[in-house]
Amino acid sequence: MPGLFVVVVFVVLVLITIFLGVRIVPQGSKHVCQRLGKYHRTLGPGLNFIIPYVDAVAYRVTSKDIVLDIPSQEVITKDNAVIIVNAVAYINIISPEKSVYGVEDYRLAIQNLVQTSLRSIIGEMHLDDALSSREAIKAKLKGGISDDIADWGITLKTVEIQDINPSETMQKAMEEQAAAERARRANVTKAEGEKTAAILQAEGRLEASKLDARAKVVLAEADQIAITKITDAVHTNQLPIMFLLGGRYIDALKNFSASQNSKIVVLPADLPAAIKGILGNLGR
Repeated sequence: MPGLFVVVVFVVLVLITIFLGVRIVPQGSKHVCQRLGKYHRTLGPGLNFIIPYVDAVAYRVTSKDIVLDIPSQEVITKDNAVIIVNAVAYINIISPEKSVYGVEDYRLAIQNLVQTSLRSIIGEMHLDDALSSREAIKAKLKGGISDDIADWGITLKTVEIQDINPSETMQKAMEEQAAAERARRANVTKAEGEKTAAILQAEGRLEASKLDARAKVVLAEADQIAITKITDAVHTNQLPIMFLLGGRYIDALKNFSASQNSKIVVLPADLPAAIKGILGNLGR
């Protein structure tokens, strides 16, 4: 019985030793192996053998891309405006041993590094530039932290700016500014429209005055020509001239009669001669 117990113990120890000496690393992972507390080698995916009781797997690190969500933070721009910005970083661990031995917590370290870099980059920009220059911020951010995290055996695949918005106070101020700008543009447009209308009306009156003046000139020239022709035709005979003036006199009376003012009394131009003529006709 004691011999059987020893055999069983020996078999168990052999099985445990074999179990401790065989390491199967899944795809997408890497294991950091230490020998007597010191880094020895990195185990890749698949079947790996180590020395039991001497070697040990100290860290298990993923070799897949890691998504780091950078928390939102308030950043002050160059023109003292407060904006809220957050980002997301995509990293990949190239050297697992550097990532576990070079920094205590690489996730926290990269988050703080990105936040610090964002504050530095946006702090050198004005508000309008910061809101409209995501690609420029992204390029500066990636260039600024890539070299730093390379010392930790980590490569930065890309970094994206998720949200970059003014604070609530700044948003309210910007809305008021935009409303004031729209009102100013509306007033300018209205004033320009009134100015254009006034100019067009003045030009219309000027053109109408020119046409009226030309019409008067034409009428005057026509009267001059008519009078000249009549004078040449009648010479010393005044009857045709009296006939022409009488026709115009009658036309003037017609115009007066068409007027809404019905209280107009028309008297002969030579009233005494007219009365004398009437009395002379009565005496006959």
